[in-house]
Amino acid sequence: MDFLSTLSQLNLELPQVSQPGGSYTSVNIRGNIAYIAIQFPILNGEYLFQGRLGDTLTNEQGYQAMELCALNVLAQINHKVGFEHIDGLNHFDAYFQAEEGWDDSPVVVNGASDLFIKVLGDKGTHARAIFGVDKLPRNFSVGLTATFTLNDSEK
Repeated sequence: MDFLSTLSQLNLELPQVSQPGGSYTSVNIRGNIAYIAIQFPILNGEYLFQGRLGDTLTNEQGYQAMELCALNVLAQINHKVGFEHIDGLNHFDAYFQAEEGWDDSPVVVNGASDLFIKVLGDKGTHARAIFGVDKLPRNFSVGLTATFTLNDSEK
């Protein structure tokens, strides 16, 4: 499967790879597992979807923010590993900040789940966890970490 062609057919393209905001690496490979550091809704250096879900951002905007986080995860894995080395997405952790009482996180996080499956097909099937947090860096509404199994560890 040519994932870049699939992206193009969906009228999507990978964003520029963002750089870590601290003393860590964006992609850490141990054995045949790639761990992707938290990705935020950043598009080519521009910070988007800042604020709280259920307050300054709608569920639809949250869904779009999660899609963008997922695209950033894919950009990192393609840049550091290459799509040809992916056996599949294992799991991702989704983080969100929201107004008190807001409780639509599964709907918003589907933005990432749906994108991974559309782009990666069967290799995008995954488990996930969702965490509400008080504050994310730069006031981002959402963030996403992920792990992938690789088909050869010689990257």
